[in-house]
Amino acid sequence: MSRRIPIKGLTQAVMLVACFIGGVFVISIVMGREVGALMAGLGAMFMGFLFVFKDAIMGFVAGIQIATNDTVRKGDWIEMKSHGIDGDVIDVSLTTVKVQNFDKTVVSIPASKLITDSCRNWRGMKDSGGRRIKRPIRIDMRSIRFADDALLKKFQRFDLLKGYLQSKLDEVNSYNKTTNTDLSELVNGRRLTNIGTFRAYIVAYLKNHPSIRQDRTFLIRQLEPGDNGLPIEIYIFTDTTVWAEYEAIQSDIFDHLLAVIPEFELAPFQNSTGKESVSGTLDVTMVNS
Repeated sequence: MSRRIPIKGLTQAVMLVACFIGGVFVISIVMGREVGALMAGLGAMFMGFLFVFKDAIMGFVAGIQIATNDTVRKGDWIEMKSHGIDGDVIDVSLTTVKVQNFDKTVVSIPASKLITDSCRNWRGMKDSGGRRIKRPIRIDMRSIRFADDALLKKFQRFDLLKGYLQSKLDEVNSYNKTTNTDLSELVNGRRLTNIGTFRAYIVAYLKNHPSIRQDRTFLIRQLEPGDNGLPIEIYIFTDTTVWAEYEAIQSDIFDHLLAVIPEFELAPFQNSTGKESVSGTLDVTMVNS
C-alpha cells in the first residue's frame, strides 16, 4: 500500500498540523488567553512567517500535491535531465524526493521541483506491459528504383513477401490492363518499387516477430526526405519493459533489417565513404561487395 500511496508524506503532514494545533492550545493555556484571541494576535506574525519560510511552505504544499495526486511513488522510474536525475525513486517525504540514478548515485530534490519543472515518469510504460521502439532507417534516395522482372522474381523467393506480392501484383496488373497503359515506359501505369517492397517486408517481419505486441500502435511509415536520406520510421511496442530485454529485442530487429537492405538493391544512407563517383550517383553494388 505504501508503494502506491506515499504514506510517509501524508503522515508528516498530519503530524505537522497536529503539532501546530497542539502548540496553539498549549500557548493559550500558559498565557491564560482564549484560543480565538490568541489566533487573532498571531495573524500578523503568521504573515511574516509565510514570507520568511515561503520556500519551505512551497515544498510542503508540493509534497501534499504529490501525495494526493499520486504524481510519484516509491519505485517509479523518473527522469529530469535538468537536475541530472534518471533512476528509481527510493523515498518520498513531505518536502523531499530521493532518487537513485542507474549509476547508483543518489540525488535528493525538493518536492516542489517535481511540480514546477518538467519530470518524466515511466510508470505508465511499466504498467502497460510494453515499451515503444521509435527509430528510423535512413535510405539513400539514389538507390530507389522501380522493381523490374528480375528483381520481382527475386522478391518472390522471400517467404515473408509471397502473400503481399501475389496480392499487389494482381492489383497492379489489373489496373494496367483496364487503363490500356503503354508499359514500354517506366513512368506509365503502376509498378512496384524496391523501397515500397522493403517497407512491406518490414511490416511482414515485425508482424511475425514473437516479441512485438500486435495489440498496440504498429506503424511503418515514410517520413519527410531530407539531407540525411529517406527515413523509414518503425513505431512499435515490445512485449517487455525490462530494459536489457528491450534493448536486445530492438538491436536484433535492426541488425536484421540493416542486413537485408542490400537484398532490395537499396543502400542505407551514410556520410561519404569514398565509393561514390564524382557525379554523385551511387554505386548500389557496393553494398554487396
